[in-house]
Amino acid sequence: MSHKRIPKRRAAMAAGGVVALGAAAILLPNANASQDGGSSDDAAAAPRTLKAADASDLAARLAGLLGDSFAGSYYDSGARQLVVNVVPGDNNQVVVQAEKAGAKVREVDNSMGELRGGAQTLKAEAGIPGTAWAIDPRTNKILVTADSTVTGDRWDRLESTVDGLGSGMATVRKSAGTFKTFASGGDAIFGGGARCSLGFNVTAGDGSPAFLTAGHCGVAADQWSDAQGGQPIATVDQAVFPGEGDFALVRYDDPATEAPSEVDLGDQTLPISGAAEAAVGQEVFRMGSTTGLADGQVLGLDATVNYPEGTVTGLIQTDVCAEPGDSGGSLFTRDGLAIGLTSGGSGDCTVGGETFFQPVTTALAAVGATLGGEDGGAGAGDAGGAGAGAGEEGDAGGAGDAGDGGAGAGDKGDKGDTGDAGDAGDAGDGAPVGGGDGSGLTG
Repeated sequence: MSHKRIPKRRAAMAAGGVVALGAAAILLPNANASQDGGSSDDAAAAPRTLKAADASDLAARLAGLLGDSFAGSYYDSGARQLVVNVVPGDNNQVVVQAEKAGAKVREVDNSMGELRGGAQTLKAEAGIPGTAWAIDPRTNKILVTADSTVTGDRWDRLESTVDGLGSGMATVRKSAGTFKTFASGGDAIFGGGARCSLGFNVTAGDGSPAFLTAGHCGVAADQWSDAQGGQPIATVDQAVFPGEGDFALVRYDDPATEAPSEVDLGDQTLPISGAAEAAVGQEVFRMGSTTGLADGQVLGLDATVNYPEGTVTGLIQTDVCAEPGDSGGSLFTRDGLAIGLTSGGSGDCTVGGETFFQPVTTALAAVGATLGGEDGGAGAGDAGGAGAGAGEEGDAGGAGDAGDGGAGAGDKGDKGDTGDAGDAGDAGDGAPVGGGDGSGLTG
């Protein structure tokens, strides 16, 4: 059978749009450079220099090692070190082990159990549309955000719930925009009068080519085209929104479609080598058909967002800007690791704001897909293993060991080599899902 390759400017791929040369330069000069600074084995207790993906892997291993003493972690991008929070206890040995593994350890007041309990209380008592929250390991508190629609009695209810958590458990801040979902994205895809972004090309469980995008795009239309008004090229297979995520698997209608793993930066592409867990403090990049290339950092994990359509859990919170038309698009790292799919947020790329992303690893596991082409990639069962799978190797190891798991492309177990990613369609004028005032889902 002859293989059909969608023309580059029209192929639905990872994340496209027109990108200014200056913006692309932010990402590519060091795209293939190692971020490992190296550290001496003679200073085993000193914090090690790590890539963000390696730090995420090491954090997952240490979470199991420290047990109830573990109170979250984050990546210090300036020092390129993993900082692990612990609550004071009688067993100092676990702290010693964490330090020997290469982490910087600090004592905090709130345990992870207490913080998660506080988040559950917010969900039960203050699940108000226009609010969001995530645990912030840098402050050891729950960061609660309320958009401009949360006023009057709803604001009073939110404040009262936060106060009831106790002093030092949570902080509340206002956002000038509103939390909304929008359809649009990298290289645009069109369906039902809406425009979204294709996130990443994947291989479905039966070996057929497909792509991931936002779940709210998947529930907006069943069929998607790579051109406004064009013939459908893909059909929604699975979609989750709202609920435990915001992701959809969309299968290409032509099983001979070649869909390599790469992000379209406009005049060049960035190969995607695998999927990885996000780490708080990590530098990330987003591509969208409305705003092109934008960068920022991860602010929180396992975030809950109360959209007008319903509550979505398990998201990544960032300060990366986005605007309507960016939904479903790619979140990725400088060295080509897939991190997330744009879900929603508030603000725009003029004043800034907060944006939420669906973790790619979770989406892959849920839909039974692998990232990449014919060579395979981080499989559905292995997706979460990008961070946690390293635990199978036993005691927490050093920086080099952590790197194998975090990158998702090392020599762990059944992980295969990652394939190439596909091209995305031209940006068009389709209406964003949910409409909006410049403060919605991005991607």
